[in-house]
Amino acid sequence: MANNGIPELSKGEFENYIKEGSILIDFFADWCMPCVMMSPVLEELSEKFHGKIKFGKINVDDNQALAQKFNVVSIPNFVLFKDGKKAEQFIGAMPLEEFEKRLRKIV
Repeated sequence: MANNGIPELSKGEFENYIKEGSILIDFFADWCMPCVMMSPVLEELSEKFHGKIKFGKINVDDNQALAQKFNVVSIPNFVLFKDGKKAEQFIGAMPLEEFEKRLRKIV
């Protein structure tokens, strides 16, 4: 389900991917309807925040240990990392405007 510009990461790629800068990781599952609904929202946000926030996806079914490590118990679940450390966490689907507002406060 890693669509267009947002890469779906494996556990091996994850640590390196979040090392530097601001990175928003979408913890999702293919069977999760709210996750599917958030996909176009994330695509648009990744374009709006290009150069400021890097976006990535983690499939919780394929990466259960990573999901547990970051206390992902319900999805969609979005974790914002700054230089490898968890800075923010947003849980649940939300409108583009709301998500954008939350990200603007951080960047």
